[in-house]
Amino acid sequence: MNAVPQGRDGKLRQGDMVNPARNPTLVAVDLGAESCRISLLRWLDDNPNIQLIHRFANAPVREQGTLRWDISRICDGVEESLRTCAELAPEGIAAIGVDGWAVDYVRLDETGHPLANPFCYRDERTLASQKQVHSRISADRLYSLTGIQTLPLNTLYQLHADGLQGTSQNTQWVNLPEFVMSRLGGKVVSEYTNATHTQMVKIDSRAWCEEIFAAAGLDLKAAPPIVWPGTNVGRVAGRLARLPAFRETRLIAPACHDTASAIAGISAQGEDWAFISSGTWSLVGCALSSPCLSSKAERGNFSNEGGIGGKINFLKNVNGMWLLHQCMQYWQSQGHTWTWDDLLNECGRLSPPAFVFDVDDPDLLLPGNMPARIHAQLERAGRPPIAEEPAMANLILHSLAARYAAVLRDLANITGRCLKRICVVGGGSRNSLLNRLTEKSTGLEVAAGLSESATVGNLAIQLAALGGDYRRNVGVSAAAVAEWAGRLAVGASAPAQIESLPVR
Repeated sequence: MNAVPQGRDGKLRQGDMVNPARNPTLVAVDLGAESCRISLLRWLDDNPNIQLIHRFANAPVREQGTLRWDISRICDGVEESLRTCAELAPEGIAAIGVDGWAVDYVRLDETGHPLANPFCYRDERTLASQKQVHSRISADRLYSLTGIQTLPLNTLYQLHADGLQGTSQNTQWVNLPEFVMSRLGGKVVSEYTNATHTQMVKIDSRAWCEEIFAAAGLDLKAAPPIVWPGTNVGRVAGRLARLPAFRETRLIAPACHDTASAIAGISAQGEDWAFISSGTWSLVGCALSSPCLSSKAERGNFSNEGGIGGKINFLKNVNGMWLLHQCMQYWQSQGHTWTWDDLLNECGRLSPPAFVFDVDDPDLLLPGNMPARIHAQLERAGRPPIAEEPAMANLILHSLAARYAAVLRDLANITGRCLKRICVVGGGSRNSLLNRLTEKSTGLEVAAGLSESATVGNLAIQLAALGGDYRRNVGVSAAAVAEWAGRLAVGASAPAQIESLPVR
């Protein structure tokens, strides 16, 4: 997304103009379950220059038989990257926003520090917890209250699992993106789009649902206050505040759920389009002006997640690039290392498979030896095993495309939308083979959007907030964010050409 020529050190060339009063310098932090990205927005006159400053790998770690996130490593990576941003932006950084994956959270001690590394949503402890919660409040009742897709990884079941393991439910918790902002100096809050994904927000009042907290044995006082996208939650404090670039830097909550930020980064208009936010997960859906809680929506297990400007991101979680990533990791452990390009090139030479498999089988959400997990499903279905690695990858891609088509058919049937096109954003948008298969399986036009759409949406929300577009009951408006997103995307180069600067 480098729309402006730069020197090898990443600094704008001498004579280039940055006007922080008119076009503020911003930072977007995008936390991912597989990689975290920190990007810097600067301007040449009125032209945006979004630069990926640093990308660092992220993955859950095994800790005493549990699956957790190394929160110190994540925070240290963010802080080090922000120091590089400060060096590149002597004019000063106006604001920082943090988005990331949903549902996971940090338990805090009385000083606001983590009690322990947070659990990863793929830890198997929630399987028993979900059953126990549903014995107290039915899945049907939960859906009528929240409109959220029932998944064992939801925050509701994770918090209840904490209690089963002896953690006091009056211990404060905060979701990961909001925790990182609090570490930088902000107030402890729960941003609305991220809060809805917990399955604990009442869809009509857009507040924490007392009935759900009581049924699950949770303490409402331990939940952070909900704020709207675009809320100023404080200023950078601590060591970073000693740097000149961060002396007046605000912390603005974007859509802290990365999917909501990615959708905010799409400037498409009208009602004939759907989106696929493609990465570790595939979020398949469309934007609605109001929730859809019909019996069809509930049977289809669609989610009504908070969006920008009070809109609803009506979507379904579908397994995504996780399947292929896990296979590649296993093959590498067996001495067979593939690059993405080589594997996809081999897939492109193969004929379509004679069958597909259920990519959303619950067993495929768990880590470890993904080829064996897929083979177990094929065996149960009376299908033959897949011996060759490219053939397995080919089967995964065709199965994903078939699943997208099924979900989009259900989506059109439930909402009454006449869909004509799909905007694919996120890292998976660069998978041209999957895009072609999706176009063929759905019969809809597929447009590859920005791979860093979450970053664009994050920045667009910050710009709308700084521009004064903030409304009491919804936060920043969808129209203002879409206008900024369109402006930021103009002239953006191919995602593969985004430069990642080394962090010193």
